Amino acid sequence: MKILRPLVASFVLLTAVTGIVYPLAVTGVGKVAFNNQANGSIIEKDGKILGSKLIGQNFSDPKNFWGRPSGAGTFAYNGLASGGSNQGPTNPALKAAIEDRIKALHDADPENKAAIPVDLVTASGSGLDPEISPAAATYQAQRVAKARGLKVEQVRDLIANNTKEPQFGLFGEARVNVLELNLALNQLH
Repeated sequence: MKILRPLVASFVLLTAVTGIVYPLAVTGVGKVAFNNQANGSIIEKDGKILGSKLIGQNFSDPKNFWGRPSGAGTFAYNGLASGGSNQGPTNPALKAAIEDRIKALHDADPENKAAIPVDLVTASGSGLDPEISPAAATYQAQRVAKARGLKVEQVRDLIANNTKEPQFGLFGEARVNVLELNLALNQLH
């Protein structure tokens, strides 16, 4: 009993501190200091939720920019099925998926003979990447401009204005958030 009592007391105390007090403190600090991020970086318009800046969405209309394919399926996004495919470069299923994605891109824009950026045909680790490279956005500019009746230069300017540079000029690569780009595109049209 001498040993059991301090063990139980330590267990209850540590459970309360690490399971209740610490999570509430971190959540509280997050809500005060980083409210938008703590709430999922949600984008709203007129009280309607349009999406999150942090989670990719399925855009398949030729009038919109398309994001990276999801590991949950070809150009499909399912937050419940988030995750990579674990398919290596020698896996025939990966090769077939890439060929299907290339075909979908060619079918949507048969006149485009440019090299397809790799991030338009390969899924990210999470399968829900919200961003693409500027090259991937530029590859789609002609299709989007034609589908919306815009000049390609207008669409390319929009891509440039929505390109985020590497953090502090050092970390990561230049990137374009697909949801934000499509929303900016909707404001043009």
